Amino acid sequence: MYKKVLSISLIAIASLVACKAKKEEEKEVTGKYTVTSPMVMDTTVTKEYIAQIQSIQNIEIRAQVKGYLEEINVDEGKYVSAGQVLFNIMPKAYEAEVLKQKAEVKNAEIELTNTKNLADKNIVAKAELAMAQAKLDKEKAELSKAELELSFTKIKAPFAGVIDRIKFKKGSLIDEGGLLTTLSNNKDVYAYFNVSEIEYLDFKTKKVDDKQKVTLILANGDEHKYKGEIETIEAEFDNETGNIAFRAKFPNPDALLKHGETGKVRLTLPLKNALVIPQKCTYELQDKIYVYVVDKDNKIKSRNIVIKQKLSNLYVINSGLESTDKILLDGLQSAKEDEKIEAEFVPAKEVIANLQLIK
Repeated sequence: MYKKVLSISLIAIASLVACKAKKEEEKEVTGKYTVTSPMVMDTTVTKEYIAQIQSIQNIEIRAQVKGYLEEINVDEGKYVSAGQVLFNIMPKAYEAEVLKQKAEVKNAEIELTNTKNLADKNIVAKAELAMAQAKLDKEKAELSKAELELSFTKIKAPFAGVIDRIKFKKGSLIDEGGLLTTLSNNKDVYAYFNVSEIEYLDFKTKKVDDKQKVTLILANGDEHKYKGEIETIEAEFDNETGNIAFRAKFPNPDALLKHGETGKVRLTLPLKNALVIPQKCTYELQDKIYVYVVDKDNKIKSRNIVIKQKLSNLYVINSGLESTDKILLDGLQSAKEDEKIEAEFVPAKEVIANLQLIK
């Protein structure tokens, strides 16, 4: 009888212990959460870079001779053709110098002829004939120089373009080398912008076309209606900034863009097999980004991740997650480290579709 009572007591105790363990296990599961996984997908990343706009040709127009500014044949901001005369510097002194040198050449030619006749008759030495020839060559060179300086009194446009501010008024005395104005060819423009080393490597390894198409955002926020393309990349990185300069070329048939403007170049690159998660899966702590990962026992663990790119409502992951990981989708504010949860899994594609990021 005693043994029977003892057996019943042991069964009761075991039952109580089992019930207690079950209650503790139920207590450990604190809540129901939605979880998902990172998604591998092809997407694009768009970045904007501050750009400096420059004309494809922009030069200073300077006087090459000294004199009074006799005529100004153009106005500021006006279009001029290649070869058009822009300024006239009073040419009288230079015309006189040309006439003088022509006379000197004529005299030297006569002297050479006379010396040659005498040399043929052995009246003078051959050396004198050579000296007469050298004198003629010298006078011809001086004449060419005088004619060149005379041509400099007419200052012409070396190419078609737009005249900038004119620095002097008619009648001003201009020194040799004096800056008169600048000339810009704005038919096309260059946009220079700086790219980091990482972005440069991404561009070189992921671009689709040899000449990547880009968009120019103007200072007022409007898009330039003509697409440009990246033509060249400088040879070296800037040691101080770690950046390298890109140059994009944009058509400018409407002459809207001017030398010295600023804007932004918008560059879009493909991302193949990118690992992405919704931004709502993350939280920030001390300038670092974290997610809650759900382990095989349905316990949540915080994990630091590194973001490669930020998209609209999405993060592209650089490191810290695998496509097979399960991460908390909601309830991040109430979640606790090592908390055991009841997880309801939602596929990443469905989550992202609900965010209206893919169709």
